[in-house]
Amino acid sequence: MTKMHLDNQQQLKDVLKGLVDDLRWKEPLNEAKVRQVWKDKMGTTINSYTMDINLRKGKLYITLTSAPLKQELSYEREKIMSMMNSELGGSFVTEVIVR
Repeated sequence: MTKMHLDNQQQLKDVLKGLVDDLRWKEPLNEAKVRQVWKDKMGTTINSYTMDINLRKGKLYITLTSAPLKQELSYEREKIMSMMNSELGGSFVTEVIVR
């Protein structure tokens, strides 16, 4: 069996990445991933106080129902940003806003 090589062959991941970039799906996909990472990494207690998570133009907005938790997570914004960027595989989160 011989390998066939064509000049226009691309890896599927490259084709999908190009499609995501062309259709501007990157931010909605990253937002969905951010929500999943938050759910997986923060645990049941913090998730029960989390009302909403949004990623807009590099800013991660976290809406919480607990004032003490808001204060605590405000001190951990850099750590949250680092964790999210690590999980997303790039510098997608440039600021964390806890409200």
